[in-house]
Amino acid sequence: PFGRAAILTLGDRRIRRHRGAYARPGLTQRPTDPGFTGMPKKRILSPKSIWDVEQVSEAFRSADIKDVHIKKLYGRLAKDPYVDLDDIDGFPESAKRLLDGEFVRMTSTCKSVKRSADGETTKLLIELQDGKSIEAVIMMYDTTKRGEGGRGETQQLGDDVDDWDEAGHASSAPSTSGKGGTGGKRYTLCVSSEVGCQMGCTFCATGTMGLQADLTSAEIVEQLVHARLRATPPRNIVFMGMGEPMNNYEQVRRAISLMIDGAVFAMRRQCVTLSTVGVIPRIKQMASDLPGVSLALSLHAPTQELRQKIVPSARAYKLDRLIDAIDYYQERTKQKVFVEYVLLGPDFNCTSDHAHQLGQLLRGKEVVVNVIPWNPILSPGFPYEAPPAGEIDEFLRILCIEYGLLATVRQEKGQDVGAACGQLVISNGGGSGGGERMNGDGGKEIEDLL
Repeated sequence: PFGRAAILTLGDRRIRRHRGAYARPGLTQRPTDPGFTGMPKKRILSPKSIWDVEQVSEAFRSADIKDVHIKKLYGRLAKDPYVDLDDIDGFPESAKRLLDGEFVRMTSTCKSVKRSADGETTKLLIELQDGKSIEAVIMMYDTTKRGEGGRGETQQLGDDVDDWDEAGHASSAPSTSGKGGTGGKRYTLCVSSEVGCQMGCTFCATGTMGLQADLTSAEIVEQLVHARLRATPPRNIVFMGMGEPMNNYEQVRRAISLMIDGAVFAMRRQCVTLSTVGVIPRIKQMASDLPGVSLALSLHAPTQELRQKIVPSARAYKLDRLIDAIDYYQERTKQKVFVEYVLLGPDFNCTSDHAHQLGQLLRGKEVVVNVIPWNPILSPGFPYEAPPAGEIDEFLRILCIEYGLLATVRQEKGQDVGAACGQLVISNGGGSGGGERMNGDGGKEIEDLL
């Protein structure tokens, strides 16, 4: 009865979907890679990446090498990915031989680096071991002028929410550059969790690729390593690049665990943000697995009827159940949730009526709404327009004044190098895009608002 159908894996559920579920105005079906089957084949790296902690740990146990040397290894690798193993004090010869024989320092290669004209955005095209490509984006935010009238009009909403501790509560601790608060330049890294994406959001270029592969935890961590080799170590990491992180949950969880390990990269939990279109079982699981890590919900519509037109996966995960999951998450974690809302013109989801519906949906909840004016994308079949500035202002006014919500407008970064919101897409043999769901709102970062 469904004709040609696609198979989607959403968390632990598989759902048949008619190809029309992916249709956007002007397209007859969802564009996909010719090899797309709905479920990517499991990928095995050979040689293995030294950043795969589970494989290294298993190899050490098999060779009767003590676990203490694992922490010692990663502590040094985080400082210098190419450290000579002979320079690690007390590191066993058996461990050196094992690592040299079975593992490599990097399984991926940074093939190109593009920088925006203003120098604030750097896009990395990264080739994986099997020839597939992903992109990661480094964004710089200069907070030097905070408190000096330099934040800009769109940042004034929610300015009272500056730094929050790992439990999501306001922090009174003094801050320094790179650690929070005022002053200096900060760097945020946007990483990918998959090659392409199967969620088919109708405004996103990444979805035109289809789902080609899930990344391993090591490949996710290697994006951070590539970034650290080319820029100041990032203060924040956002899973807002290619893919739906919750659909590759276990690998994402392992990668985050290494990022926040105090003996390795020592990222603050709150400074790592996982973004999802709403895979309900994983949102609930994240509350237990990754306490303190920030959650961002890509909502994009205030009603079920409209949302399933924009986000096809909403047919499986209804809006009322999604809001219940957010309530569950917040009850367990006591953390704010970051709500992303792409404004799609003309009048698709950005009218004053939509703002009132969104305000009613979120009223009284501990959330921060980040409004993202839609970007023009160099790809056919996208019928949307960026909403006029007056509509954006009115949308925010309704949310903030009439419903008491914290709301901001996202600052654009990297559009000239294809690294802005909705632009992450790999074309044949190279990179023509940048980051889907990118971070930034006029110099104020996600974790500052949470």
